Amino acid sequence: MNVGSWLRLAGVAVSIALVAACASSKRDPNLGYKSLEATVVDRQYDPPGTGGASYAGSGNYYLLFEAREGDATSHYRFQVNQLQYNRYTEGTHVQLFLENNNLRDIRRIP
Repeated sequence: MNVGSWLRLAGVAVSIALVAACASSKRDPNLGYKSLEATVVDRQYDPPGTGGASYAGSGNYYLLFEAREGDATSHYRFQVNQLQYNRYTEGTHVQLFLENNNLRDIRRIP
């Protein structure tokens, strides 16, 4: 084989690799940005030294939400800071802003 044949063979190999790389699986429908209206149904606190909280810290604060997505009811549990934990009590109607199922912002709905 001469140099031209090797170059063509290398070009075909690169083309096949590029086509295979572009053929990805279906995108997860839960990824990306979304906004949900939800209600705070529970608040949980893990004191320092439990649940992954350090002994030197102030503990971990969690809010549990219930949201309607179409015909289904979804339940979410997100770690929040102490200010959010105190601001949003049970029964508070809020709007959640999620990015790839991670909480980005919470806003009270009047």
